[in-house]
Amino acid sequence: MPYTPSGFFCDRLIRERERRDGEGSLSKPLRFSGQDFTTLKQECLTKKCLFEDDTFPASVESLGYKELGHKSNKVKNIVWRRPKEICENPQFIVGGASRTDICQGDLGDCWLLAAIACLTLNEKLLYRVVPQDQSYSEGYGGIFHFQFWRYGDWVDVVIDDRIPTFNNQLVFTKSAERNEFWSALLEKAYAKLHGSYEALKGGNTTEAMEDFTGGVTEFYEMKEAPKELYKIMKKALERGSMMGCSIDVMLFLISSLTIRNCDPTRTVTGLVKGHAYSVTAVEESQHKASKVRLVRLRNPWGQVEWNGPWSDNSKEWVSLSKGEKDQLQHQSAEDGEFWMSFEDFKKNYTKIEICNLTPDALEDDKIHKWTVSVNEGRWVRGCSAGGCRNYPDTFWTNPQFRLCLLEEDDDSEDNEVACSFVVSLMQKNRRKERKLGANLFTIGFAIYEVSLSMHGNKQHMQKDFFLFNSSKARCKSYINLREVTQRFRLSPGEYVIIPSTYEPHQEGEFILRVFSEKRNTSDLECCRSMIALVDMDGTGRLSLQEFRHLWNKIKQWQGIFRHYSSDQAGIINSYEMRNAINDAGFRLNNQLYDIITMRYANEGMNIDFDSFISCLVRLEAMFRAFQAFDQDGTIRLSVLEVSC
Repeated sequence: MPYTPSGFFCDRLIRERERRDGEGSLSKPLRFSGQDFTTLKQECLTKKCLFEDDTFPASVESLGYKELGHKSNKVKNIVWRRPKEICENPQFIVGGASRTDICQGDLGDCWLLAAIACLTLNEKLLYRVVPQDQSYSEGYGGIFHFQFWRYGDWVDVVIDDRIPTFNNQLVFTKSAERNEFWSALLEKAYAKLHGSYEALKGGNTTEAMEDFTGGVTEFYEMKEAPKELYKIMKKALERGSMMGCSIDVMLFLISSLTIRNCDPTRTVTGLVKGHAYSVTAVEESQHKASKVRLVRLRNPWGQVEWNGPWSDNSKEWVSLSKGEKDQLQHQSAEDGEFWMSFEDFKKNYTKIEICNLTPDALEDDKIHKWTVSVNEGRWVRGCSAGGCRNYPDTFWTNPQFRLCLLEEDDDSEDNEVACSFVVSLMQKNRRKERKLGANLFTIGFAIYEVSLSMHGNKQHMQKDFFLFNSSKARCKSYINLREVTQRFRLSPGEYVIIPSTYEPHQEGEFILRVFSEKRNTSDLECCRSMIALVDMDGTGRLSLQEFRHLWNKIKQWQGIFRHYSSDQAGIINSYEMRNAINDAGFRLNNQLYDIITMRYANEGMNIDFDSFISCLVRLEAMFRAFQAFDQDGTIRLSVLEVSC
């Protein structure tokens, strides 16, 4: 049965986050691989040794699994070295982190480096990914850490500073300054997050942008871009958004709506097709008798630049005063950064992606307060991997998420009663599972309106519903990106969102984020807590015996719920909850009953089946934890045991 914690910054989960004391937040990120940076560093300083990370060792396994794996000739002469073995006076950051600190090495991760270059434009964002309290002088222990947004939570990734080298030169990302290492270490931490360096080969800039911010991305195809694209880009940078662009080599269909790019190729104008660039500035300047709109871009290679108008040594710069040149930070250097006119930018680039810290539309000047619900789910082959609407016999089996739009927008310009919201579907862990043969699925979603007669009915919508009802809205296309995002405006009401892969029987995990300007409720169809209750080996999967135990529990609790459900309406009165909990075998004090009522009852003081199951799952887990430590009816826990 579906388990319902609900929204991320709203409703029930806000209280859940408070109870967890901010776990997974920026102030208290999750520990990746269970490693605590402060504790590990202190151990190194106490023992006067340098940290060696056993979870991401200096070995071929950390390099890769195919081209950089055991059978590759590329890795035979690679030596892992610490910066103090590479140069004299190594520094974490030299003179502040900047765009020129990121130069691509022998790894096809330009998409990541383009995002890092964008990150340097905003110190607040940069230093939450790259904590500042790190150096090669005071308190050096060979250990560093970085923080990334990971599917709804922030995680802290610890690494040692051993970096792959060849002939004492860094193999992968490097800085223009030989003794600066923050960008190389950031790349290593990101590689650890995904399992290996090779896992970073090929990707989309937005993926890294989102992992640096937790933001939401929107794409613009140049041929379909709005008239005010220049204004949109300028406003995006002013709001701290991150921006990248690319030139497609050739577009071809993998399935009916799947788009992929070929390998990078250089053009006669110095631009590279199939390659990711950072957009680092958008400015206007006086050129002769008129204003000219300019865009500054950076190639992560650290070289190879545009050679057309407004390039580093072009004649256009002659007419500008020194003050104007200084304001634009114009330099004639082969550093990968260059200016070009906005018109040339539109002619040459085919796609631009903007990662916004909030989903505010860049077409208007309003700043809105957004709420967001984060729902996790899974497509399971033979059960809930139904494919898109083209497969009517299985489409209805996909996970379903109820969305209640409760309040219309303020100050609607067209006087239409509607609710603005953004839906973002992200598939999980596909990059990390590449070594097992995983590729990105072609994904998308559709939104259906639930009739008034079915409001409040949380049952899984059946096949006939989708055969006789068309979608109210849907994503523009199914595409093989990590995330598909789209903005909508619909009338207040109740809807159901169906996320799916394009083809059926494709198994994987996903998160569905719904951003709305006004209050909404988004119910989550996910059984993580129930699985955790009986998952004794911590694999995240259930054995037949574990599943049998869980199934028997659910059947028992379902019987209790039906007994107390008035007129079989699918709810029980909060006053009956005390008896239902007693029948389930739990004996609680009055304070706990009060907390349960506040936590799980709705405005009408009723508790639905999802909330009932959620409550009993948590009680079962709490009692089991107590009994594990119980010896005489009371327990004593150390600080470490409490944190575990």
